[in-house]
Amino acid sequence: MDQISIVKRNFQEAIALREQILENEELHLKIKRLSEEIVKLFENDGKLLFCGNGGSASDAQHLAAEFSGRYYYDRPPLYSEALHINTSYLTAVGNDYSFEQIYARMVEAMGKKNDILIGLSTSGNSLNIVNALAKAKQLGMFTAAFTGSGGGKVKEHCDLLIEIPSSNTPRIQECHMLIGHSICEYVEKSLFPIKGK
Repeated sequence: MDQISIVKRNFQEAIALREQILENEELHLKIKRLSEEIVKLFENDGKLLFCGNGGSASDAQHLAAEFSGRYYYDRPPLYSEALHINTSYLTAVGNDYSFEQIYARMVEAMGKKNDILIGLSTSGNSLNIVNALAKAKQLGMFTAAFTGSGGGKVKEHCDLLIEIPSSNTPRIQECHMLIGHSICEYVEKSLFPIKGK
């Protein structure tokens, strides 16, 4: 397969999956609910936490930055953090406890009742994400996960599951970011409306 064929195939797959999501009213309602929960969180000075592995860790950090920095326009910062950014912590806890506990311990340190944790896992079966969501539930936090088809083990610990109907990891991650950006836009416009827009 040549390079142009690969590009065309990837775009065709991406378009087909987005069209499937566009017609999924149940998923739209879940995204709306998560957006509204995040607005309520920030109105009450809560913290929005993210966690993920690999590319999903990068997506977690990206989305956290959209909230804590800015999305479309200048406005006050919002408390949002990706839990993997302290490499000394990650390597110490991974070594002294286990990799499966790296996020759960950080949730225990940072999270409080009514904060929100969003875990990103294309399979839904990453144990460090599962354990983090379980710990967040114990603390009384609102929990959500972005996954691929089926939701995996994380769905047992989620108040809300954003499930992309695919098993293709790159396409799932692309949709996670599109949904995440849509949530960022809604939250920013809800909390900091601009007259006339």
